[in-house]
Amino acid sequence: MNDKLTLLGNKTEYKSEYAPQVLETFINRHPENDYWVHFECPEFTSLCPITGQPDFATIHIAYIPAEKMVESKSLKLYLFSFRNHGAFHEDCVNIIMKDLIALMEPKYIEVVGAFTPRGGISIYPYANYGKKGTQYEEMALYRLRNRE
Repeated sequence: MNDKLTLLGNKTEYKSEYAPQVLETFINRHPENDYWVHFECPEFTSLCPITGQPDFATIHIAYIPAEKMVESKSLKLYLFSFRNHGAFHEDCVNIIMKDLIALMEPKYIEVVGAFTPRGGISIYPYANYGKKGTQYEEMALYRLRNRE
């Protein structure tokens, strides 16, 4: 997970198993600024760990970058690697958030999964994180408490 991009501009190889190692970063040219980067993946799929049936969702990722940013093609390949991964909806959202924190060390990040109904129930897990000891930690707590 370095700043040398290897995926962009090359032939795309889709991993058939969960693959956090495909994530790549690049340097944020404006680390002194607070600004949002928002990704939306409307074609996210994973497998129910009990039944093996596919689950479908739109994954929303929003973050305030620090020094590093996630490269979008690597993020796409990473999210697609969940296609054969067995995990509950809540697990997927937390795994994605934790992997991106480990990758980028952002000031703030939140991940939302808008999963399609299964058995008449939609699930929308939300996870967030603010860098410890900063105003972003307070922001994370505020946004979590005031989430609808």
